[in-house]
Amino acid sequence: MSDKRFVMKCGGSTLAALPDAFFAELRKLQQSGIRPVIVHGGGPAINETLGKLGIESRFAGGLRVTDEATLDVVEMVLAGRINKEIVRRLQSSGAQALGLSGTDGRLIEARPVDNHAEIGLVGEVTGVNAALIEGVMSLGYIPVIAPIGIDAAGQRYNINADTAAGAVASHLGVDTMIVVTDVPGIMRTEGGEKRVLPVVTFAEIEEMIASGEIYGGMIPKVRAAMSCLHGNVKEVRIVDGAADRVLSRAVLQGDLGTRIVR
Repeated sequence: MSDKRFVMKCGGSTLAALPDAFFAELRKLQQSGIRPVIVHGGGPAINETLGKLGIESRFAGGLRVTDEATLDVVEMVLAGRINKEIVRRLQSSGAQALGLSGTDGRLIEARPVDNHAEIGLVGEVTGVNAALIEGVMSLGYIPVIAPIGIDAAGQRYNINADTAAGAVASHLGVDTMIVVTDVPGIMRTEGGEKRVLPVVTFAEIEEMIASGEIYGGMIPKVRAAMSCLHGNVKEVRIVDGAADRVLSRAVLQGDLGTRIVR
C-alpha cells in the first residue's frame, strides 16, 4: 500500500465538527505509507465573518459573488483561521501537517471565470504546482490547502473548494478523490424513501440536477467531481465524515458513500 495517494476535499464546518477519531485515522493512514492531500472550504465561517463586518453574502449559481472586500475576508478565514485549525487538529492527533494557501509558491494558478462580470473575483484553475505538493509530502507532511488562486499579475481569486480539489487531484494524477460531507452520499427518492446511490454516472447526475433532486451547494460538488474525472482521476467518492472508519472504507475498501464514474 506504499505511496498510495488520495485527495480529500472537506468543508471547513464539516471538518470542525468531525470527531477526533477521523483525525486519528488520517494519522494511521499517513503512518502506513498512504499520502493524503487535503483541500478545504469554509463557507459558513466566511458568511459568519462577513456578517460581523456588515458585508452582505451573495451567491449566483452556487458560487459566492466576490469583490475585493469579500476576497479579503475569504482569504483571512480560509488561509488563516480554518487552515490553521485543521493543521492543529491533525498535529494534535500525532499526524504531521503543513498548511498552504493556493497563492503560496503559485500553488493554484487561476484566471477569472467566464461570468466574472456577474460574480467578480472568482477564479477557475489554470494550473497546479504539483511539484510543491509532492515536495511537502516527501518531507512527511500532509498538505492542507486553502483554495485561493493567483494569476501571473498577482491578482487573487476565490476558488470554489470542490473545483480546487478536483484540479489538485487531476494534476497530481491520483486515482481517487474523496469528498467528505455531512451527508452519506448522493440520495435519490425511491418509493417515498431517500436512498444512497452506490454508483452514479454523469448522465444520471445531469438528470438529477434537471429534476431538482441534486440542488444548491451539491451542484458545484458533483460538477467538480465530474470535471476532475476528465483528468487522471478514476473515481470520486462522496462520503459522510462522521461514518465509522470513513477514510479506510472509502480509500482502501471502497464500500462507502456514492462513487461517481464517467
